Amino acid sequence: MLVPTGRGRGLLIATGAVCAALTMALHTRIPNGAVNLGSLFQTFLPWAGLSVPVLLVAAAVRRSRLAAVAVLAPLAVWGLLFGGTLADKRSGSGNFTVVSHNVDEDNPDPARTARALAASGADVLALEEMSSKATPFYERELAAGYPYRSDTLGVRLWSKHPLNGVEAVPIMPWTRAVRATVATPHGPVAVFAAHLASVRLTPDAGFTTDRRNDAARKLAAAVRAEPLDRVVVMGDFNGTADDSALRPVTSQLTSAQRAAGAGFGFTWPAPFPMVRIDQILVKGMSTTSSWTLPATGSDHLPVAASLRL
Repeated sequence: MLVPTGRGRGLLIATGAVCAALTMALHTRIPNGAVNLGSLFQTFLPWAGLSVPVLLVAAAVRRSRLAAVAVLAPLAVWGLLFGGTLADKRSGSGNFTVVSHNVDEDNPDPARTARALAASGADVLALEEMSSKATPFYERELAAGYPYRSDTLGVRLWSKHPLNGVEAVPIMPWTRAVRATVATPHGPVAVFAAHLASVRLTPDAGFTTDRRNDAARKLAAAVRAEPLDRVVVMGDFNGTADDSALRPVTSQLTSAQRAAGAGFGFTWPAPFPMVRIDQILVKGMSTTSSWTLPATGSDHLPVAASLRL
């Protein structure tokens, strides 16, 4: 049996560092195939940076200069991918604020969640996983500040401004998306609220995303056909902006968090957020700031963005 020498072990660590750098740099080329490996890796892509300290510690233990230098490769790639994300790009307030929140159909205290959303002061609220049992709590708590609402099931809009042209967007057999024109004092804005299909990670099927991806393509078609110039698309996408499978939607709009956020803005799971699967995407307007709101009792954090119309 051959035992690697100290130099050989350093070479092994260096090879691992190069592989980590290439995997991050070429993440869009990772095929999905039967288990959707590409989408799974892209969902947790920011966490790939953890390979850097692990490899650095290994290089230090082996006292390998080669390995230590090689670790600079994944560090540089991660920095290119996410260095700008860590910067605080918020630039004050706009004149149109939106909030999206998966309120969780099993939320134990919907009234408290509704009060927290009302306190946000947003012009428009997009709420997903609205159960029929919890709906009366939201209607009661939001009535004073949000006189206009959609009557759709599952996904609903509440607004301080009149809603026109409210209609369900057929992305799934049941209502999981809605579109409305918000008559703001600064002109009309098309607002889409969506809850894409859930994904599952199982040993036999891998990362199952087919229904979500199909819903994303249908949502993308609706956005592409939207006649208004100013568009907001928000909701629970069950996927991140890095997921190539969601590109039909994300390529048409700008992520509010990437444009004017501070950090990654992770939203799920609420007790210890690890991924941002709740999105606010915009077109035809600028984002002045983007942030997450405090936990409400849901398993997701609410997301907010201030826009300049």
